[in-house]
Amino acid sequence: MDRITAMLALAKNSAEFVGPLRPQLFGWEEIVIFFIGAMMISWVGTWRVIKRQGTLGLDAPDGRRKLHEKPVSRLGGAPIYFALMLGIGVAFWFRRGAFDGWLPLILCNSLMFSVGLVDDLKPLGARVKLVGQIGAALILYSFGLSIDVLSNPFGPGGLELGWWSLPLTLLWLVAIPNVINLIDGMDGLAGGFGLFLSLTLAFVGFISGFSDVMIASIVMAGALSGFLFFNFPPAKIFLGDGGAYLIGFFVASVSLKCSNKGSIIAALLVIVIALGVPILDTAFAILRRSIRGVPIFRADAEHIHHRLILLGYSKGRALVAMYSVCVVLSLVGISILLTKGVALPVAGAVLFLLAIGAARYLGYVRSWSNLRQQIDIAMERRHRLEHARAHARVLDFDIELCGSLKEFETLFRHRLKWMGFLPETEPGGIPVVVQLSGGRVFTLRRPEDQHEADEWLRRAEELVTVLERCLERWQGLPLLSDGEDAR
Repeated sequence: MDRITAMLALAKNSAEFVGPLRPQLFGWEEIVIFFIGAMMISWVGTWRVIKRQGTLGLDAPDGRRKLHEKPVSRLGGAPIYFALMLGIGVAFWFRRGAFDGWLPLILCNSLMFSVGLVDDLKPLGARVKLVGQIGAALILYSFGLSIDVLSNPFGPGGLELGWWSLPLTLLWLVAIPNVINLIDGMDGLAGGFGLFLSLTLAFVGFISGFSDVMIASIVMAGALSGFLFFNFPPAKIFLGDGGAYLIGFFVASVSLKCSNKGSIIAALLVIVIALGVPILDTAFAILRRSIRGVPIFRADAEHIHHRLILLGYSKGRALVAMYSVCVVLSLVGISILLTKGVALPVAGAVLFLLAIGAARYLGYVRSWSNLRQQIDIAMERRHRLEHARAHARVLDFDIELCGSLKEFETLFRHRLKWMGFLPETEPGGIPVVVQLSGGRVFTLRRPEDQHEADEWLRRAEELVTVLERCLERWQGLPLLSDGEDAR
């Protein structure tokens, strides 16, 4: 009798645990239909964009970072957005009660996507995009979707944020889209990460009893799956800023729906852990650009996927390697939710070891014993770059003071010498090509020394604004010697 009583008690406890795991309102058949439906809509939409590719939103190769053979459309976010909105609309039509309060999320996700899409069509500049991102985040915050309490993942209690709620919520909603956009430098990478994050978010909604989060994330996963058919190497279409911002803001905003009245609980920690690779890549980028003295948002060719390719990985192998790490980190993050925070120290240790190992394996740190020496060398490069930047600023003022391009050319040659570039009269040297608007180029020559080619290119790129202003004022570029043109 006691054994029967114990078995009944065990069954009751199991039912209480499994109860939340059952999808509310949506059955498994509906989940599969939503996923396949979104995938097919996205597939057809992406195929149409590729077939009707015009001249707008094209990403042209530059021979340095962008190594694709011909211009590729950056409007891949459009069919993903269409499939996502249509899927959520259909879900709302059939199960209206499940999507109460979703209008602000739809509005702000649309606004964030629009900011990126406009930039894909015509570059807006980092500051304008940041203002648009903050605006979308503020609108969502004003509708009450915010982080108000940092709850204790190990038990009851938490820290009331007070006025800190606003900056923390804005940081969450703005940082994740930019993290996704920053890692979008390789075919299939950001889209694949978005797929895994969406599936992770769907599982979080599933076990937490949020059927709206679950089904919306399934729709996003389906939309990304349809897009990835055309985005795997070699990509026929790119996500663009619109697609990257949409993925990041969707993950950031929908994950807040999983929180308990605005509290940061395990649901948000799952997303942070699952974002381990993009966050790590962003941290490496910010650190190296800060040390080198270049703008944080200036693109370079030293992201994790670039480093893997330099180590001999093919694009496919590099993609599989990064996907594998993302899947493992997603499972580690989910373990935090399932263990009610017990696995959090393990997750932290995994991220720490991943960061240390990646820094050494990828070559960001060549030797831990000589780390100080590497930092000193990097600081010397930064000083040289700042010196070149100062000369470029002076040249920018000289344009206003000079009455003709001929007068400016004398000053320009003088400044080039101080920046370390060779005059045309000196034989030898290695060409450094600067890309200007309208497909124009300007070629400088540097000496054969121990400095890396990228360092010389960064110095030369400081002159882009000066050269563009010459074109604007005098409709020409300065000659590097009498009768010779470096163009």
